[in-house]
Amino acid sequence: MGFYLALDVGGTKADYVLADETRELGRVRSGTIKRMRVDAATATANLEGALAELSAQTGVGMHEVTRTCVGTAGNTVPLVADWLRAEVSARIAGELILVGDVEIGLDAAFFGGPGIVVLAGTGSNVAGRGADGRLEGAGGWGPALADQGSGHRIGLEGLRAGFLALDEGRATGLLKAAMEFWGLASLDDLIAKGNEIPAPDFSRLTSLVVGLAESGDEVAASVLRKEGTDLGYLVRLMMRRLGGVHPVAFTGSIVEKVPAVRRALMEAARTEFPTVQEIAGVVDPIAGAVWRARMGRATTTTP
Repeated sequence: MGFYLALDVGGTKADYVLADETRELGRVRSGTIKRMRVDAATATANLEGALAELSAQTGVGMHEVTRTCVGTAGNTVPLVADWLRAEVSARIAGELILVGDVEIGLDAAFFGGPGIVVLAGTGSNVAGRGADGRLEGAGGWGPALADQGSGHRIGLEGLRAGFLALDEGRATGLLKAAMEFWGLASLDDLIAKGNEIPAPDFSRLTSLVVGLAESGDEVAASVLRKEGTDLGYLVRLMMRRLGGVHPVAFTGSIVEKVPAVRRALMEAARTEFPTVQEIAGVVDPIAGAVWRARMGRATTTTP
């Protein structure tokens, strides 16, 4: 019997699943092991703790693993990829496959078949697989350069829209809500906070923008529509590059919990591809990593 280990490595957490040929045997979660987010000592402690917990939960030692698939954003960044290859291989037996997070999302939805997956959480990107197996990607260039429709962009654009509304004389609760969230006494304090270097975590303002939009704040609602529309444009790019209409799957907290973004995304996609279908709900990317670990195949995404 073979044992297959799957890791979904995010910016704040990492999920681990151990499976055999037919079923999931155990699942644990740790803090992130992504070296762009934490130092080596923290990443190592998180990895070792999770593997020990998984072995205790399943009774399977890491020396018994046949193959491991790790899916992570930044899999082409040497700091991330080199550390994962070295540290995972040092602790787990068998073959190691290292792929991008959107690739395991594609596999979770389409099991190697054609389709498009939209990942939108703290960050965002879009990936597609054509009928010929070719992979394409769009977005995912980080918070300063891309991340359309992400929690970061919603929070940041919420502040920007609030200040523009102030200039225009339009009513919105965005600035007041941000001041209350950060415990700031004045608008000047908010300006200073928004322009801090390094920048604050704008993704923490996402829930404020969503809540105000749902209560009827039109400025906040327009932010969600714009971010969904921008993400939908990347889906259209995927359709063009893959040469046809493909079903769209979703993963990540924004497309799961903010229907206004997802609705605007699909409306934008259908302006050019009116027959495109979406897969209900969201996929669990680690299921794709389990599938790939069992299959033993790696592919490459074209930016």
